[in-house]
Amino acid sequence: MADGTQGKLLSPLNDIEVVRVLLADLHDDLGGKVARFHQLSDLSGVLGSTGTMLPGGETAYAAWIEARASFVHGNYVATVMLCQGLAEHVLAAELVLGIQAEELPKKISFQETLRRCLARGVLSQNDVDDLRRLMDLRNPLSHFRNIDDLSNLSRRALGSALSAQTHLLLDATFAVSMAVRLLALPAFRLGD
Repeated sequence: MADGTQGKLLSPLNDIEVVRVLLADLHDDLGGKVARFHQLSDLSGVLGSTGTMLPGGETAYAAWIEARASFVHGNYVATVMLCQGLAEHVLAAELVLGIQAEELPKKISFQETLRRCLARGVLSQNDVDDLRRLMDLRNPLSHFRNIDDLSNLSRRALGSALSAQTHLLLDATFAVSMAVRLLALPAFRLGD
């Protein structure tokens, strides 16, 4: 507005001040970020020699890229949520592909996707159990749980004497490990 009554839309920080904040953020937990990058790299060694097929289109691809970056940068809640979303997209897309293609409902539940993938032999019972565990980790992060709910993060921390941050790190480590394990399955793995 010409009279100056509308405040600035952007931060009052200049570019140099913003760079300082970004560098400080990069520096914080740099050792942890390097360790998580190495962990992710080591986990990814089970993927095919020429990579992995990623059915599910741009959504699955974005979830995989963002899950890896979130894990490395210590964004553990995002890692869990993205890995579970990745699993949903990859598995449902697998069901609609190929010779055994199925027509799926417009909105298919993850439980139903798991059931169909188990029946088709894409997943083992152990895979299904671990993907359900991943879903159980994601649900209380997506949906409110009162403190008296055993899946509430604060309740888990109190019950175990481990910090909430430690629980989130462990959950994210499981989630990203499960995502890599999923992408290394014979249905998706390319090469040796």
